[in-house]
Amino acid sequence: MLTYGGLAALGVVAYKAYGNWQKNQQGVAQHEPQTIDRLPPPQAEQHGRAILAAVIAAAKADGHIDDRERELIDQEVAKFTRDQAFIQWVDAQIKAPLDPAQIAALASSEELAAEMYLASVLVVDEESYMERSYLEELVRQLRLSPSLVDELKRQAREAEQLCQ
Repeated sequence: MLTYGGLAALGVVAYKAYGNWQKNQQGVAQHEPQTIDRLPPPQAEQHGRAILAAVIAAAKADGHIDDRERELIDQEVAKFTRDQAFIQWVDAQIKAPLDPAQIAALASSEELAAEMYLASVLVVDEESYMERSYLEELVRQLRLSPSLVDELKRQAREAEQLCQ
């Protein structure tokens, strides 16, 4: 699971990929990133929930969240809050049917969509047909361009190599 610092780092990686992609687009003006650390508290919470919902959905893309995954989710949530409403929200996300369209609807910007996709890529095992299919549908629902998806995957590979 991602901590606040992990979310900020994820945002930076996604913004780097988004910025690289933007440079290759003609006539697209670049602007300051809207990473979680630059948002006011209400927007930061909404941003964090969107990323967390994407991570939870990606974790269950293989058909279930196993006991180990659930324990990790519960431990991370407990580190940051005892807010019962938030804990119930997380539980509802875990129990909800897998719906890439519903997850994509949480993306309030193209940058957040890119960040949500990147978080999902980092969670899934692309060797799994079900997880790969989920990512393909998430891309379609997020309306991400193929060139942006390629850049995000490239950044994900680089991030994974740095963590090894």
